[in-house]
Amino acid sequence: MVEVDITRLSSKGQVVIPLEMRKGFKEGEKLMIIKFHDKIILKKASGMDKQFKDDFEFARRTEEARKRIEDGEYISIDSENIYEEMMKW
Repeated sequence: MVEVDITRLSSKGQVVIPLEMRKGFKEGEKLMIIKFHDKIILKKASGMDKQFKDDFEFARRTEEARKRIEDGEYISIDSENIYEEMMKW
């Protein structure tokens, strides 16, 4: 279920997570923060489970790919050769 609410950023950079959205979180619990353009994602960091590691690695690789594309470091592949190129990865 998706929950939506509005909060404010303080002059010290602090954000209050609304009470209803804090259920399942403990005081002092570590959170991972991912920023992408104007979006911020908070995710529990406790346990560093496999899904968390996979999410973090995906975010890191996506950002690296975006930077390479912006720098013009990409190749163009036609649909007939995409499978062969992917197998090299």
